[in-house]
Amino acid sequence: MVMQIAEESSLPDASLQTCKLPETIRARQVFKLILPKEHGSWSLALEPLALGLLAAPSAAGVALAVAALAGFFSRRPLKLVLSRKPDSRRTWAFGWSVVLGSFVLAGLVLAAKSGGVEKFWPLIPAALAGVIFVWFDSRNEAREGAAELAGVVAFGILPAAFAALAGWNAVESIALALGMLSRSVPTVLFVRTYMRRRKGKPATPVPSSIAVVSAFLLTGSLVLFRIAPWPAAIFIFLLAARAFWLLTTNRRFAAKTIGTTEMILGVAMILAVAATWKHF
Repeated sequence: MVMQIAEESSLPDASLQTCKLPETIRARQVFKLILPKEHGSWSLALEPLALGLLAAPSAAGVALAVAALAGFFSRRPLKLVLSRKPDSRRTWAFGWSVVLGSFVLAGLVLAAKSGGVEKFWPLIPAALAGVIFVWFDSRNEAREGAAELAGVVAFGILPAAFAALAGWNAVESIALALGMLSRSVPTVLFVRTYMRRRKGKPATPVPSSIAVVSAFLLTGSLVLFRIAPWPAAIFIFLLAARAFWLLTTNRRFAAKTIGTTEMILGVAMILAVAATWKHF
C-alpha cells in the first residue's frame, strides 16, 4: 500500500515535468529569437540609455527608454519577418514584432505627451543613423564597419533626447550626447581593429587612433568651456590610453577578456559621469 501511494504521488510530478518541458523549450526559442547575438551590442546600446536616465531623469525619459529597448529587441524578429527565406519561426517573429512595435509606439506617444513632441529633435539624426543600420542589416552586413558605426551613433545620440525631455537646453543636450559618442564610436573602431589584428588579419590603426584623439580633444574642450564635468575627460583619456597601449604592443587578450574589460570600463564611466553631470 505504501509503495502504491508513493507511485501514485509521483505521477503528478512526472506529468508536471512533462507539461513544463514544452514551455521551457518555447521560452528558449523566444529568447533566441529576440535577443541579439552580438554581445558588444548590449553595452553600446544600453550605456546611452543608462546615461540619459541617470543624468537627466524624467517620466518622459523612462517612456523613451522603453521605446528604445523595444526597438533594440525587435531587430532580429523584424529581420526574420522581412526575410524572403522560408523559416518556421516567421509566425513567432511576426507576433513579437507586433508586440515590440506596440511598445515602441506606446513609449514614443507617452514621451511626447509627457515631455512635448518638440523635444524629439535629437531623434531625427538618431533615426537616420538607424535607417542606415537597418539597410546594412537587411543585406546581412550588420557586422560591417559602417553598419556598426551607424548603430552606435543611433543609440549614442539618444542621451540628447533624454536631456531635452528633462528640460535641458540644446547646448547641454548635445554635450551629453557628444560625451556618449566620445565613448562609443572610438570603442567600436578600436575593438574592430584589435580583434582583426589578433586574428592575424590586416587592419590599420589609423581610423581608431584618429577617433580616440578626436574624442579626447572634444571632451576636453567641453570640460574646458564648462559644458561637461571633468570625469568625462578623465574616462575618455583612460579609454584612449588603453587603445594606444593595446594597438602598439604585441599583447593578445581573448575576446572574452576584452569584452569584459570594456563592459567594466563602460559601467564605471556611465555611473561616474552621470552622477557628476546630473549635479553639474
